[in-house]
Amino acid sequence: MSAFTYLLAVALLTSSADTPVPAVSPEAAARLQPIMQQLALRWEILDPREVKYVLMRPEDFASDLDMLRRRYHDLAGAPFVCDSLRFPDRAAVTDMLSFNRAYRQHLDVRQPLELSNWSEMRDVLQETDRLYQIWDTVRDARCEYYYITVRRQALKKLEETVGPEAYLSGKLPPHVPLWRFQQID
Repeated sequence: MSAFTYLLAVALLTSSADTPVPAVSPEAAARLQPIMQQLALRWEILDPREVKYVLMRPEDFASDLDMLRRRYHDLAGAPFVCDSLRFPDRAAVTDMLSFNRAYRQHLDVRQPLELSNWSEMRDVLQETDRLYQIWDTVRDARCEYYYITVRRQALKKLEETVGPEAYLSGKLPPHVPLWRFQQID
């Protein structure tokens, strides 16, 4: 691999998705393919399961490159998948989400019975749904059978939703609005 080929691969992958893909001969595509795949894997814009078909056929080079460019720019600043390890595993999150839905169902049953507290019940329902969305995003990030790009997109959404400080510390809000629970003496 020459330094020129490596730099060309970097330039092709990082250029704007709107930049036209230059015509590449099948021979040039064959030289660029392993380098571009290696970079895309390292940058987590290509899932290891995609290697067997992305950038493999010279006639698909332009469309594959276009896809990788879009991913590169869409995931710019997105956390890498290893960040997901700071959060509970998928099975634990699934249990939390099940409890969230059971709690929401309980609220749905209570709401028509407590018309005097309609506004407060609506707020609790909204809080419960918001917490569900946060933890559903965690589940997506921790789901190992999802492509790496989907998991990174989930991490990016999670960081935007909870804020960088909570994200980096791994301290997420509870899966249900615990502050609404009443203590029973």
